[in-house]
Amino acid sequence: MARLFADTTPLRTPDFRRLWVAGVITVIGANLTIFAVPVQLYALTHNSAYVGLSGVFALVPLVVFGLLGGAWADAMDRRVLLIITSSGLTVSSLLLWLQAALGLNNVWAVLCLLAVQQVFYAIDSPTRAAAIPRMLPGAQLPAANSLNFTVFQFGAIVGPLMAGVMLRWVDLSTLYMIDTLTCVVPVLVAFRLAPIPPAVGGRGMGFDALRSVVEGFRFLSGNKVVLMSFVVDLIAMILGMPRALFPEMAHQSFGAPIEGGTTIALLAAAMSVGAVAGGVFSGWFPRIQRQGLAVVISIVVWGAAMVGFGVAGGLAHGHTGTMLWIALVFLAIGGAADMVSAAFRSTILQEVASDDLRGRLQGVFTVVVAGGPRLADAVHGAAAALIGTTIAAAGGGALVVVGVLIAAAAVPIFVRYRVPAANP
Repeated sequence: MARLFADTTPLRTPDFRRLWVAGVITVIGANLTIFAVPVQLYALTHNSAYVGLSGVFALVPLVVFGLLGGAWADAMDRRVLLIITSSGLTVSSLLLWLQAALGLNNVWAVLCLLAVQQVFYAIDSPTRAAAIPRMLPGAQLPAANSLNFTVFQFGAIVGPLMAGVMLRWVDLSTLYMIDTLTCVVPVLVAFRLAPIPPAVGGRGMGFDALRSVVEGFRFLSGNKVVLMSFVVDLIAMILGMPRALFPEMAHQSFGAPIEGGTTIALLAAAMSVGAVAGGVFSGWFPRIQRQGLAVVISIVVWGAAMVGFGVAGGLAHGHTGTMLWIALVFLAIGGAADMVSAAFRSTILQEVASDDLRGRLQGVFTVVVAGGPRLADAVHGAAAALIGTTIAAAGGGALVVVGVLIAAAAVPIFVRYRVPAANP
Protein backbone atom coordinates (compact mmCIF):
# COMPACT_ATOMS: atom_id res chain seq x y z
CA MET A 1 0.00 0.00 0.00
CA ALA A 2 2.88 2.37 0.76
CA ARG A 3 3.88 2.27 -2.91
CA LEU A 4 0.50 3.78 -3.84
CA PHE A 5 1.02 6.94 -1.79
CA ALA A 6 2.99 10.00 -2.87
CA ASP A 7 6.79 9.73 -2.76
CA THR A 8 8.03 12.42 -0.35
CA THR A 9 11.76 11.85 -0.93
CA PRO A 10 12.26 15.29 -2.59
CA LEU A 11 11.19 16.99 0.66
CA ARG A 12 14.46 15.84 2.24
CA THR A 13 16.23 18.50 0.15
CA PRO A 14 16.06 21.78 2.17
CA ASP A 15 15.59 24.26 -0.70
CA PHE A 16 12.87 22.20 -2.38
CA ARG A 17 11.18 21.74 0.99
CA ARG A 18 11.18 25.51 1.59
CA LEU A 19 9.58 26.19 -1.78
CA TRP A 20 7.02 23.44 -1.25
CA VAL A 21 5.99 24.53 2.26
CA ALA A 22 5.68 28.15 1.10
CA GLY A 23 3.49 26.92 -1.71
CA VAL A 24 1.08 25.29 0.74
CA ILE A 25 0.37 28.74 2.20
CA THR A 26 0.50 30.96 -0.84
CA VAL A 27 -1.59 28.78 -3.13
CA ILE A 28 -4.57 29.15 -0.79
CA GLY A 29 -4.36 32.94 -0.95
CA ALA A 30 -3.87 32.88 -4.72
CA ASN A 31 -7.01 30.81 -5.14
CA LEU A 32 -9.01 33.29 -3.10
CA THR A 33 -8.18 35.84 -5.80
CA ILE A 34 -8.83 33.33 -8.59
CA PHE A 35 -12.26 32.82 -7.01
CA ALA A 36 -12.92 36.50 -6.34
CA VAL A 37 -12.17 37.91 -9.81
CA PRO A 38 -14.86 36.01 -11.81
CA VAL A 39 -17.37 36.38 -8.98
CA GLN A 40 -16.79 40.14 -8.91
CA LEU A 41 -17.00 40.41 -12.70
CA TYR A 42 -20.24 38.42 -12.91
CA ALA A 43 -21.79 40.34 -10.00
CA LEU A 44 -20.95 43.64 -11.76
CA THR A 45 -22.18 42.62 -15.23
CA HIS A 46 -24.47 39.54 -14.90
CA ASN A 47 -22.80 38.33 -18.11
CA SER A 48 -20.50 35.31 -18.62
CA ALA A 49 -18.91 37.04 -21.60
CA TYR A 50 -17.20 39.49 -19.23
CA VAL A 51 -15.98 36.60 -17.11
CA GLY A 52 -14.57 35.10 -20.29
CA LEU A 53 -13.00 38.45 -21.19
CA SER A 54 -10.81 38.10 -18.11
CA GLY A 55 -9.15 35.24 -19.97
CA VAL A 56 -8.05 37.60 -22.73
CA PHE A 57 -6.68 40.16 -20.25
CA ALA A 58 -4.71 37.42 -18.51
CA LEU A 59 -3.59 35.61 -21.67
CA VAL A 60 -1.67 38.46 -23.32
CA PRO A 61 0.76 39.08 -20.42
CA LEU A 62 1.05 35.33 -19.87
CA VAL A 63 2.20 34.80 -23.44
CA VAL A 64 4.57 37.77 -23.64
CA PHE A 65 6.13 37.59 -20.18
CA GLY A 66 5.97 33.81 -19.91
CA LEU A 67 8.36 33.60 -22.87
CA LEU A 68 10.55 36.50 -21.75
CA GLY A 69 10.53 35.27 -18.17
CA GLY A 70 11.78 31.89 -19.30
CA ALA A 71 14.64 33.57 -21.15
CA TRP A 72 15.49 35.67 -18.09
CA ALA A 73 15.44 32.52 -15.92
CA ASP A 74 18.19 31.10 -18.16
CA ALA A 75 20.19 34.32 -18.05
CA MET A 76 20.29 35.38 -14.38
CA ASP A 77 20.31 33.93 -10.90
CA ARG A 78 16.92 32.24 -10.53
CA ARG A 79 16.86 32.99 -6.81
CA VAL A 80 17.10 36.76 -7.47
CA LEU A 81 14.38 36.55 -10.11
CA LEU A 82 12.10 34.72 -7.66
CA ILE A 83 12.56 37.52 -5.14
CA ILE A 84 11.54 40.11 -7.77
CA THR A 85 8.50 38.22 -9.03
CA SER A 86 7.24 37.31 -5.56
CA SER A 87 7.43 40.97 -4.58
CA GLY A 88 5.52 41.96 -7.72
CA LEU A 89 2.77 39.45 -6.98
CA THR A 90 2.42 40.93 -3.49
CA VAL A 91 1.98 44.47 -4.82
CA SER A 92 -0.54 43.47 -7.51
CA SER A 93 -2.66 41.59 -4.95
CA LEU A 94 -2.55 44.67 -2.73
CA LEU A 95 -3.90 46.80 -5.60
CA LEU A 96 -6.74 44.34 -6.22
CA TRP A 97 -7.65 44.67 -2.54
CA LEU A 98 -7.55 48.46 -2.80
CA GLN A 99 -10.00 48.66 -5.74
CA ALA A 100 -12.45 46.38 -3.96
CA ALA A 101 -12.09 48.13 -0.60
CA LEU A 102 -12.73 51.55 -2.21
CA GLY A 103 -15.80 50.19 -3.99
CA LEU A 104 -14.73 51.34 -7.45
CA ASN A 105 -17.10 48.80 -9.08
CA ASN A 106 -15.22 49.19 -12.34
CA VAL A 107 -14.93 46.14 -14.58
CA TRP A 108 -11.95 47.53 -16.48
CA ALA A 109 -10.00 48.27 -13.28
CA VAL A 110 -10.39 44.64 -12.22
CA LEU A 111 -9.34 43.36 -15.65
CA CYS A 112 -6.27 45.62 -15.87
CA LEU A 113 -5.07 44.71 -12.38
CA LEU A 114 -5.55 41.05 -13.24
CA ALA A 115 -3.30 41.60 -16.25
CA VAL A 116 -0.60 43.19 -14.06
CA GLN A 117 -0.74 40.25 -11.67
CA GLN A 118 -0.35 37.81 -14.54
CA VAL A 119 2.82 39.58 -15.70
CA PHE A 120 4.59 38.61 -12.49
CA TYR A 121 3.04 35.16 -12.39
CA ALA A 122 4.20 34.53 -15.97
CA ILE A 123 7.81 35.24 -14.98
CA ASP A 124 7.64 33.52 -11.59
CA SER A 125 6.26 30.18 -12.75
CA PRO A 126 8.95 29.16 -15.30
CA THR A 127 11.67 30.44 -12.98
CA ARG A 128 10.42 28.30 -10.12
CA ALA A 129 10.00 25.23 -12.33
CA ALA A 130 13.44 25.64 -13.92
CA ALA A 131 15.04 25.89 -10.46
CA ILE A 132 13.78 22.49 -9.29
CA PRO A 133 16.00 20.30 -11.54
CA ARG A 134 19.00 22.17 -10.07
CA MET A 135 17.88 21.14 -6.58
CA LEU A 136 17.04 17.48 -7.19
CA PRO A 137 18.39 14.46 -9.10
CA GLY A 138 16.48 13.45 -12.22
CA ALA A 139 15.04 10.31 -10.64
CA GLN A 140 13.14 12.46 -8.12
CA LEU A 141 11.49 14.77 -10.67
CA PRO A 142 8.23 12.79 -11.15
CA ALA A 143 7.72 12.70 -7.38
CA ALA A 144 8.61 16.40 -7.03
CA ASN A 145 6.19 17.40 -9.78
CA SER A 146 3.46 15.30 -8.20
CA LEU A 147 4.04 17.00 -4.84
CA ASN A 148 3.95 20.46 -6.44
CA PHE A 149 0.78 19.82 -8.41
CA THR A 150 -0.85 18.30 -5.32
CA VAL A 151 -0.15 21.49 -3.35
CA PHE A 152 -1.43 23.61 -6.22
CA GLN A 153 -4.66 21.65 -6.32
CA PHE A 154 -4.95 21.59 -2.52
CA GLY A 155 -5.10 25.38 -2.59
CA ALA A 156 -7.67 25.21 -5.35
CA ILE A 157 -9.88 23.21 -2.96
CA VAL A 158 -9.36 25.14 0.25
CA GLY A 159 -9.33 28.58 -1.40
CA PRO A 160 -12.78 28.42 -3.07
CA LEU A 161 -14.37 26.63 -0.10
CA MET A 162 -12.98 29.23 2.28
CA ALA A 163 -14.17 31.99 -0.03
CA GLY A 164 -17.67 30.56 -0.34
CA VAL A 165 -18.02 30.37 3.44
CA MET A 166 -16.32 33.69 4.18
CA LEU A 167 -18.49 35.65 1.75
CA ARG A 168 -21.40 35.08 4.10
CA TRP A 169 -19.74 37.48 6.57
CA VAL A 170 -17.13 39.50 4.63
CA ASP A 171 -16.88 41.14 1.22
CA LEU A 172 -14.58 40.39 -1.71
CA SER A 173 -11.95 42.88 -0.54
CA THR A 174 -11.12 40.59 2.40
CA LEU A 175 -10.29 37.75 0.00
CA TYR A 176 -7.86 39.98 -1.87
CA MET A 177 -6.25 41.11 1.39
CA ILE A 178 -5.64 37.52 2.56
CA ASP A 179 -3.97 36.80 -0.78
CA THR A 180 -1.75 39.85 -0.27
CA LEU A 181 -0.62 38.62 3.15
CA THR A 182 0.16 35.11 1.93
CA CYS A 183 2.20 36.52 -0.97
CA VAL A 184 4.77 37.77 1.55
CA VAL A 185 5.78 34.18 2.41
CA PRO A 186 7.50 33.29 -0.90
CA VAL A 187 9.42 36.58 -0.76
CA LEU A 188 10.90 35.55 2.59
CA VAL A 189 11.55 31.99 1.40
CA ALA A 190 13.32 33.15 -1.77
CA PHE A 191 15.86 35.07 0.33
CA ARG A 192 16.76 31.80 2.10
CA LEU A 193 17.42 29.78 -1.07
CA ALA A 194 20.93 29.02 -2.22
CA PRO A 195 22.04 31.00 -5.30
CA ILE A 196 21.03 29.43 -8.62
CA PRO A 197 23.34 31.11 -11.17
CA PRO A 198 22.73 30.65 -14.90
CA ALA A 199 24.42 27.86 -16.82
CA VAL A 200 25.44 30.41 -19.49
CA GLY A 201 26.01 33.76 -17.82
CA GLY A 202 24.41 36.90 -19.21
CA ARG A 203 22.69 35.41 -22.26
CA GLY A 204 19.06 36.26 -22.75
CA MET A 205 19.09 39.67 -21.05
CA GLY A 206 18.15 42.90 -22.79
CA PHE A 207 17.66 42.64 -26.54
CA ASP A 208 19.24 39.18 -26.45
CA ALA A 209 16.09 37.96 -24.71
CA LEU A 210 14.19 37.83 -28.00
CA ARG A 211 16.96 35.87 -29.69
CA SER A 212 17.08 33.58 -26.69
CA VAL A 213 13.33 32.95 -26.97
CA VAL A 214 13.76 32.09 -30.66
CA GLU A 215 16.45 29.57 -29.74
CA GLY A 216 14.02 27.92 -27.35
CA PHE A 217 11.37 27.66 -30.06
CA ARG A 218 13.96 26.27 -32.47
CA PHE A 219 14.70 23.47 -30.02
CA LEU A 220 10.99 22.92 -29.47
CA SER A 221 10.23 22.66 -33.19
CA GLY A 222 12.85 19.94 -33.52
CA ASN A 223 11.61 17.84 -30.61
CA LYS A 224 8.23 16.33 -31.44
CA VAL A 225 7.80 14.74 -28.00
CA VAL A 226 8.05 18.01 -26.09
CA LEU A 227 6.08 19.87 -28.75
CA MET A 228 3.26 17.33 -28.59
CA SER A 229 3.15 17.57 -24.79
CA PHE A 230 2.17 21.22 -25.31
CA VAL A 231 -0.22 20.55 -28.18
CA VAL A 232 -2.31 17.93 -26.36
CA ASP A 233 -2.61 20.14 -23.30
CA LEU A 234 -3.82 23.05 -25.42
CA ILE A 235 -6.45 20.74 -26.91
CA ALA A 236 -7.53 19.65 -23.43
CA MET A 237 -7.67 23.12 -21.91
CA ILE A 238 -8.96 25.36 -24.71
CA LEU A 239 -11.73 22.97 -25.72
CA GLY A 240 -12.49 21.37 -22.37
CA MET A 241 -11.96 23.77 -19.45
CA PRO A 242 -15.45 25.07 -18.44
CA ARG A 243 -14.58 27.22 -15.41
CA ALA A 244 -15.86 30.44 -17.04
CA LEU A 245 -19.30 28.81 -16.99
CA PHE A 246 -19.30 28.17 -13.23
CA PRO A 247 -20.92 31.48 -12.13
CA GLU A 248 -23.76 31.18 -14.66
CA MET A 249 -24.29 27.45 -14.10
CA ALA A 250 -24.25 27.89 -10.32
CA HIS A 251 -26.98 30.52 -10.64
CA GLN A 252 -29.14 29.24 -13.49
CA SER A 253 -28.62 25.45 -13.47
CA PHE A 254 -28.18 24.80 -9.76
CA GLY A 255 -30.24 27.62 -8.24
CA ALA A 256 -27.51 29.48 -6.37
CA PRO A 257 -27.72 33.24 -5.67
CA ILE A 258 -26.11 35.46 -8.26
CA GLU A 259 -23.15 36.09 -5.94
CA GLY A 260 -22.35 32.37 -6.21
CA GLY A 261 -22.21 31.31 -2.58
CA THR A 262 -21.48 27.71 -1.63
CA THR A 263 -22.50 26.22 -4.98
CA ILE A 264 -19.89 28.06 -7.02
CA ALA A 265 -17.32 27.27 -4.34
CA LEU A 266 -18.10 23.55 -4.73
CA LEU A 267 -17.86 23.76 -8.51
CA ALA A 268 -14.56 25.64 -8.32
CA ALA A 269 -13.10 23.15 -5.82
CA ALA A 270 -14.36 19.88 -7.32
CA MET A 271 -11.64 19.49 -9.95
CA SER A 272 -8.99 20.06 -7.36
CA VAL A 273 -10.50 17.48 -5.02
CA GLY A 274 -9.93 14.91 -7.73
CA ALA A 275 -6.47 16.26 -8.47
CA VAL A 276 -5.40 16.06 -4.82
CA ALA A 277 -6.72 12.50 -4.63
CA GLY A 278 -4.66 11.70 -7.71
CA GLY A 279 -1.60 13.29 -6.11
CA VAL A 280 -2.00 11.49 -2.80
CA PHE A 281 -2.13 8.15 -4.62
CA SER A 282 0.68 9.00 -7.04
CA GLY A 283 3.19 6.49 -5.73
CA TRP A 284 2.92 4.61 -9.03
CA PHE A 285 4.09 7.59 -11.11
CA PRO A 286 7.85 6.78 -11.01
CA ARG A 287 7.13 3.26 -12.29
CA ILE A 288 5.43 4.47 -15.49
CA GLN A 289 7.76 4.20 -18.50
CA ARG A 290 5.30 5.09 -21.30
CA GLN A 291 4.76 8.66 -20.14
CA GLY A 292 3.42 9.91 -23.48
CA LEU A 293 0.74 7.21 -23.54
CA ALA A 294 -0.17 8.07 -19.93
CA VAL A 295 -0.73 11.70 -20.98
CA VAL A 296 -2.98 10.74 -23.89
CA ILE A 297 -5.11 8.39 -21.77
CA SER A 298 -5.51 10.96 -19.00
CA ILE A 299 -6.64 13.65 -21.46
CA VAL A 300 -9.24 11.30 -22.98
CA VAL A 301 -10.59 10.72 -19.46
CA TRP A 302 -10.60 14.49 -18.86
CA GLY A 303 -12.64 15.14 -22.00
CA ALA A 304 -15.16 12.40 -21.20
CA ALA A 305 -15.58 13.80 -17.68
CA MET A 306 -16.34 17.29 -19.06
CA VAL A 307 -19.03 15.77 -21.28
CA GLY A 308 -20.61 14.27 -18.16
CA PHE A 309 -20.38 17.58 -16.33
CA GLY A 310 -22.11 19.48 -19.12
CA VAL A 311 -24.91 16.93 -19.40
CA ALA A 312 -25.45 16.98 -15.63
CA GLY A 313 -25.80 20.76 -15.74
CA GLY A 314 -28.32 20.53 -18.55
CA LEU A 315 -30.45 18.01 -16.64
CA ALA A 316 -30.29 19.92 -13.35
CA HIS A 317 -33.58 21.81 -13.70
CA GLY A 318 -36.03 20.15 -11.34
CA HIS A 319 -33.34 17.85 -9.91
CA THR A 320 -30.91 20.47 -8.65
CA GLY A 321 -29.49 18.68 -5.62
CA THR A 322 -28.89 15.29 -7.26
CA MET A 323 -27.48 16.63 -10.51
CA LEU A 324 -25.20 19.04 -8.65
CA TRP A 325 -23.48 16.14 -6.92
CA ILE A 326 -23.24 14.20 -10.17
CA ALA A 327 -21.69 17.25 -11.82
CA LEU A 328 -19.19 17.54 -8.95
CA VAL A 329 -18.17 13.88 -9.35
CA PHE A 330 -17.47 14.38 -13.04
CA LEU A 331 -15.40 17.49 -12.27
CA ALA A 332 -13.42 15.52 -9.68
CA ILE A 333 -12.71 12.73 -12.18
CA GLY A 334 -11.53 15.34 -14.66
CA GLY A 335 -9.31 16.93 -12.03
CA ALA A 336 -7.61 13.61 -11.24
CA ALA A 337 -6.99 12.99 -14.93
CA ASP A 338 -5.59 16.50 -15.41
CA MET A 339 -3.22 16.04 -12.49
CA VAL A 340 -1.78 12.86 -14.06
CA SER A 341 -1.35 14.63 -17.39
CA ALA A 342 0.30 17.69 -15.84
CA ALA A 343 2.79 15.69 -13.76
CA PHE A 344 3.97 13.58 -16.69
CA ARG A 345 4.09 16.49 -19.14
CA SER A 346 6.24 18.50 -16.76
CA THR A 347 8.51 15.51 -16.17
CA ILE A 348 8.95 14.92 -19.91
CA LEU A 349 10.02 18.54 -20.35
CA GLN A 350 12.49 18.43 -17.46
CA GLU A 351 13.98 15.13 -18.65
CA VAL A 352 14.49 16.20 -22.25
CA ALA A 353 15.72 19.80 -21.82
CA SER A 354 19.25 20.74 -20.80
CA ASP A 355 19.64 23.23 -17.94
CA ASP A 356 20.55 26.17 -20.21
CA LEU A 357 17.20 25.70 -22.02
CA ARG A 358 14.94 24.81 -19.11
CA GLY A 359 13.89 28.35 -18.29
CA ARG A 360 12.81 29.11 -21.85
CA LEU A 361 10.94 25.83 -22.26
CA GLN A 362 9.33 26.24 -18.86
CA GLY A 363 8.24 29.67 -20.10
CA VAL A 364 6.46 28.00 -22.99
CA PHE A 365 5.05 25.47 -20.50
CA THR A 366 3.67 28.34 -18.41
CA VAL A 367 2.09 29.95 -21.47
CA VAL A 368 0.40 26.66 -22.34
CA VAL A 369 -0.64 25.56 -18.84
CA ALA A 370 -1.87 28.96 -17.65
CA GLY A 371 -2.70 30.51 -21.02
CA GLY A 372 -4.76 27.57 -22.29
CA PRO A 373 -7.39 27.86 -19.54
CA ARG A 374 -7.45 31.66 -19.96
CA LEU A 375 -8.16 31.26 -23.66
CA ALA A 376 -10.74 28.66 -22.70
CA ASP A 377 -12.43 31.27 -20.49
CA ALA A 378 -12.92 33.50 -23.52
CA VAL A 379 -14.05 30.64 -25.78
CA HIS A 380 -16.47 29.13 -23.28
CA GLY A 381 -17.82 32.50 -22.17
CA ALA A 382 -18.61 33.45 -25.77
CA ALA A 383 -19.99 29.97 -26.56
CA ALA A 384 -22.30 30.05 -23.54
CA ALA A 385 -23.71 33.39 -24.63
CA LEU A 386 -24.49 31.93 -28.07
CA ILE A 387 -25.48 28.29 -27.50
CA GLY A 388 -25.90 27.90 -23.74
CA THR A 389 -23.77 26.40 -20.99
CA THR A 390 -24.80 22.77 -21.53
CA ILE A 391 -23.66 22.54 -25.15
CA ALA A 392 -20.57 24.68 -24.44
CA ALA A 393 -19.38 22.34 -21.66
CA ALA A 394 -20.41 18.94 -23.05
CA GLY A 395 -19.53 19.79 -26.65
CA GLY A 396 -16.11 21.03 -25.58
CA GLY A 397 -15.40 17.79 -23.75
CA ALA A 398 -16.35 15.73 -26.80
CA LEU A 399 -14.04 17.82 -28.99
CA VAL A 400 -11.19 17.14 -26.53
CA VAL A 401 -11.55 13.38 -26.94
CA VAL A 402 -11.64 13.61 -30.73
CA GLY A 403 -8.81 16.14 -30.90
CA VAL A 404 -6.34 14.30 -28.69
CA LEU A 405 -6.91 10.97 -30.44
CA ILE A 406 -6.27 12.62 -33.82
CA ALA A 407 -3.10 14.25 -32.46
CA ALA A 408 -1.86 10.94 -31.02
CA ALA A 409 -2.46 9.17 -34.33
CA ALA A 410 -0.70 11.94 -36.27
CA VAL A 411 2.44 11.89 -34.07
CA PRO A 412 2.89 8.30 -32.78
CA ILE A 413 6.39 9.04 -31.47
CA PHE A 414 4.75 10.86 -28.56
CA VAL A 415 2.64 7.84 -27.62
CA ARG A 416 5.74 5.62 -27.82
CA TYR A 417 7.90 7.94 -25.67
CA ARG A 418 9.63 6.18 -22.78
CA VAL A 419 11.67 7.43 -19.84
CA PRO A 420 15.33 7.88 -20.87
CA ALA A 421 17.59 5.05 -19.76
CA ALA A 422 19.65 7.34 -17.53
CA ASN A 423 18.35 10.59 -16.01
CA PRO A 424 20.81 13.42 -15.45
